[in-house]
Amino acid sequence: MSIPYSNVEESYDMGSYNHSYLQTRLGKLLDSDKYTAFSDLSLDVSTFDLSQFKFSVKEELKPDVCLYPKRKFHRPNDILKMSEMPLLAIEILSPKQGSYDILEKFKVYFALGIKSCWLVEPAIETIAVYSSLDKRINFVCDKVVDDILGIQLPMVEIFD
Repeated sequence: MSIPYSNVEESYDMGSYNHSYLQTRLGKLLDSDKYTAFSDLSLDVSTFDLSQFKFSVKEELKPDVCLYPKRKFHRPNDILKMSEMPLLAIEILSPKQGSYDILEKFKVYFALGIKSCWLVEPAIETIAVYSSLDKRINFVCDKVVDDILGIQLPMVEIFD
């Protein structure tokens, strides 16, 4: 049975304490001289045919955190939906959300050309780094390593 994207978004946008904490923390830790981190940035997918996926995506996707090559504040006008896909999309499991929903989203992200996806599970303090749907590394202690983007983050700084 497929899950409609609108239901996924309802459970995704829970706004729990730990979800929000990790979203902010990861954004702060990933923002660097090389990358700019964004939180809840709308990605424009209206020009892509995503009909083969198990949930309907109409015009946009919104990762919890995403990463682009270094950017500056956009003047004078804001960008409502990014047509350029990020290098990294991070999804943080909410208390009432299943990992199946996130993995369905990862299928879309990889089809859009996003290079790396992270699944953060606050309840068990783990992060799975996906370089493709069938290739992932789980990190439980020490540090998270994303070889594709050359990122290393101490787990203690994420789940502090």
